[in-house]
Amino acid sequence: MQDNATEVTAAGIARLAGVGRAAVSNWRRRHADFPKPVGGTETSPSFALADVEAWLRGHGKLAEVPLRERLWQHLAGHPAGPVTALTHAGCALLLIHDRPTVWLEVSAGSDERLAAMLPGALEQVFTPRFGTAPRHAATGAAPVNDGRTEDTAATVHSPAAPSAPAGLALPASGRPGPSGSAGAAPSAPALPVPTGPELLPSAPLLRGTAELAAELGARQTFEFLLGRHLDANPRQYTLTPAALADLMARLAGPARTVLDPACGAGALLCAAAAGPEQAGQELYAQDGAPELAALTALRLALHTRAAVRAAAGDTLRADAHPHLRADAVLCHPPFNERNWGHDELAYDPRWEYGFPARTESELAWVQHALARLADGGTAVVLMPPAAASRRSGRRIRADLLRRGALRAVVALPAGAAPPYNIPLHLWVLRRPGRAAAHPEVLLADAGRFAGEGRGGPDWPGVREAVLGAWRAYDRAGRLDERPGLARSLPVIDLLDDDVDLAPARHLPPPAAAGGAEQLAGVRDRLGETLRLTAELTPPPADAAPSAPRWPLTTVGELARGGALVLRTGGNGGHARVPVLTDHDVLAGTGPSGTLPESDEEAVLTQPGDVVLPVLGGGAVARVIDEAASGAALGRNLVLLRPDPAALDPWFLAGFLRGTANTRQASSYASTATRLDVRRLQLPRLPLAEQRRYGARFRALDEFERALKHAGRLGEQLVRGMYDGLTDGTVAPG
Repeated sequence: MQDNATEVTAAGIARLAGVGRAAVSNWRRRHADFPKPVGGTETSPSFALADVEAWLRGHGKLAEVPLRERLWQHLAGHPAGPVTALTHAGCALLLIHDRPTVWLEVSAGSDERLAAMLPGALEQVFTPRFGTAPRHAATGAAPVNDGRTEDTAATVHSPAAPSAPAGLALPASGRPGPSGSAGAAPSAPALPVPTGPELLPSAPLLRGTAELAAELGARQTFEFLLGRHLDANPRQYTLTPAALADLMARLAGPARTVLDPACGAGALLCAAAAGPEQAGQELYAQDGAPELAALTALRLALHTRAAVRAAAGDTLRADAHPHLRADAVLCHPPFNERNWGHDELAYDPRWEYGFPARTESELAWVQHALARLADGGTAVVLMPPAAASRRSGRRIRADLLRRGALRAVVALPAGAAPPYNIPLHLWVLRRPGRAAAHPEVLLADAGRFAGEGRGGPDWPGVREAVLGAWRAYDRAGRLDERPGLARSLPVIDLLDDDVDLAPARHLPPPAAAGGAEQLAGVRDRLGETLRLTAELTPPPADAAPSAPRWPLTTVGELARGGALVLRTGGNGGHARVPVLTDHDVLAGTGPSGTLPESDEEAVLTQPGDVVLPVLGGGAVARVIDEAASGAALGRNLVLLRPDPAALDPWFLAGFLRGTANTRQASSYASTATRLDVRRLQLPRLPLAEQRRYGARFRALDEFERALKHAGRLGEQLVRGMYDGLTDGTVAPG
């Protein structure tokens, strides 16, 4: 066995075999031939994945494991780390996508032959796709990044930027050290082709990746692996939601040349490339995290035929595209950074509108975006709301207004992007050309489209309102008041001592016509709901003579026996249908989410299905009715579809909600709680007895929903009364 073999933990073995952790522990005790640990710790050992697969297959326990789960275990347990494994898989997928016959030739034969021939084949693909001729590590360039050292940065270098010397090392922050001031440090070298020795441990992963690509396609296979990696490391990455990326790209409009100077996982550039096709489109990207720059380059190359120019490095300190003049810049910069280069960059020519204070890193990104725009080009930057009103930034805001660079400030609803509890802003900027500056600025507030509970914003409503206001303003240079939503203001009206650009402080209140009548309607509905709640209140509980000792079974056993089907959510498919999220299930509301389109079929709900969230540790199980039927199952949800001849759905949902039941089936990692649905227990009872329990559980569910509805109506009435009394639309007496 190789010393650097892919390893898998007991939890990974359980997922491979579709069993609980307890079953893996039993196998280790009962089977003398179970593979021995090769790493990890005494309490959390790891095993060679190849040995585990052979043992499971030999004992008939691997036959039904999905290919994607086995592939994920290869990636997650890769000896060089999951980032290296994901980069290797992306390189192979790009070859499969662009030159499938070359892949077939390279992959024929042994793993050693595959690893030896693949670097040469990749160079033939990288040159036309990335615009440079990268060299593998044997020629002096650094090897593919393993996510741990900066001297292995994997990027695609812009032809416009000077090449970095071989062996240039960056510190752990992804920024140059003290000597890298005022742009002196160049960006990282081009995305290197991995060498044969580096690729050899990845050979089983690459073959599995090709097998999955034959089913899903190369692009969707990479999206699956990348999405799984990002989901597994939520604290490591700050992502731009797809709906927000789409809105930002639409605000920028069609563009032939697009730059994202803080590209992250590439969502903004993917959205820009998904718009109307531009002949000869070029996509430029840079990120301080080398692994993200490399993965973004591969992702964009798989999404589009546009030229991709990506680089790793600190954009503010070491701009990889200093001579670029883009048609559009899209940016979701890091917020509240103190160490953004304030001391080194005092005389940088990008500070055309004023030198940003140390606490105003976002205004540095705004000016960088403007500096990289062509005359008349548009930039859309996601900003924290404080940037619109902090006194330390008022001089720069004032100069942006005076010179016509800032065209619009849009307040998004809370939940649009992380941090989800804060209503972020979008700044729309345009590099002033020779034409006279526009005398008015658009201010818009989409806060009314915040979703109920934590279900996320009403994105169709946000898009319609924001894009409608922006396009009308962009055509005419001004916009008539849309109460509570948008208006344009003369620049002179904003140039006071504070230069406060927060839209809520300048917009008129929503139209108050019919306010009292609407509140009366809410009050009537609340009264009806309270009366219904009183009628649905459960009767006094009768004590059972003694606690029953039922024979118990588990969800996993029922699934293996065919009494129910277990499915997990998270795929959007091709049909654009509403998505039931975990927040919808917790709040008892209708489907409100979205998922990116994928070639993998979505799991659609049916009446009688039981849906459970697996995160959060709460005891919640929802029986799907006609209103929620046909929705796609969202992430972090599990669907149980009982056989009506064997299981009553309300009986199933009721017993799965027991607090003791969920406690014994939950696992804990740090502050997160995850529910292992297969370990949930319920009693073995005849169908007639199940239905008797099910009727009682259903009555409790109706009572619970009536209580929640009454609470929402009560909050609406109270808020409306406060607003009406304070704005004068409701009389106090």
